[in-house]
Amino acid sequence: MFARRRKHFGTPADKATYATLHTASLATPHLREGLTPAAAGKASRHLRDLLGTAAIAICDSSGVLAWDGVGGPYESNHRGDAKAIAAPTLRSGRTAVLGAHDVACGDPQCPIRTAVVAPIVTEERVVAVLVAYSIRTSAALVRATEEVARWVSGQIELAELNKERTRAMEAELRALRAQISPHFIYNALAAIASFVRTDPERARELLLEFADFSRYALRRGGEFTTLSDELRNVERYLVLEQARFGDRLKVSLLIAPEVLPVVIPFLVVQPLVENAVRHGLEGTTGVGRITIHARDRINEAEISVEDDGAGSDPEVIRAALSGESGSDSVGLGNVDARLRQVYGDAYGLVVETAVDAGTKVTFRVPKYSSGVHAVSR
Repeated sequence: MFARRRKHFGTPADKATYATLHTASLATPHLREGLTPAAAGKASRHLRDLLGTAAIAICDSSGVLAWDGVGGPYESNHRGDAKAIAAPTLRSGRTAVLGAHDVACGDPQCPIRTAVVAPIVTEERVVAVLVAYSIRTSAALVRATEEVARWVSGQIELAELNKERTRAMEAELRALRAQISPHFIYNALAAIASFVRTDPERARELLLEFADFSRYALRRGGEFTTLSDELRNVERYLVLEQARFGDRLKVSLLIAPEVLPVVIPFLVVQPLVENAVRHGLEGTTGVGRITIHARDRINEAEISVEDDGAGSDPEVIRAALSGESGSDSVGLGNVDARLRQVYGDAYGLVVETAVDAGTKVTFRVPKYSSGVHAVSR
């Protein structure tokens, strides 16, 4: 009975739907790379499988990005004409159905007799066309070609959004690096200089820590890092700050080992710690305590940075998170914006503060998120 049920599992329509979705899923990763010859070439075989035609071509204004299907002399007969076939649709954005007079070559055995040319559109602009070659054209093939071209358009738009997100994050990182430097580098070098005569060995060690901190903070490329690497850089930062403040700076780290491999956006913890040091110690004569806590929350990691300093007016924090000029909170709005860009608005910073009550900044990150991975260095 079990074997009989397995044999008749799913109707033909169910199987056809599954096959179509599976084929589309195979093309998706390549299309998300953008409309490049390499990506179009990898996706074209799956797109032809979706349409079931003799061949397809993907063309833009520069020429043929990809061809898949019949090869040999048949390909040479038609690939060279594909750009001319695509040109009217590239200009007008309208689907064209071409017959044998426009498409067929002189080879009677060639399976290409007709073509459907459908536009690929992003942001209301025709960026390419999909040409489906077949032995005959039907209304079903025209509709299918248009739908596949429309689906490709959506994937290309998502690819462009990903590129824009990457460019925005890189710009945010450049801005953050520029913002950190004036607040920290001068004080760190001044602290190192103070040990050159009295304790040269410690000055040398601090200089190495400063070099490692700078190498990490100013590295090029790589939007993401592991929490372990980020905390190691926070440790370098705190070593340099403790050289400056001495026993006035007390730090506690409570880190769950399970979250150390979690991938997070680059430079999201150190700016929060720098804020805690600045607002918890500068301008005071007492001891400042900072607690860095990383907790395992099943599918998420939760990171918090807390100080017992003077606290702040919540309206000032709102201004910092919105990026308004005049706020002296180092990178707070920058970190919040990048977390939201990567994970969505549910994953921004949560700031708990009041005047004379200290400040606690918390954020969560999923342990696993599509497109988020650290680059080995």
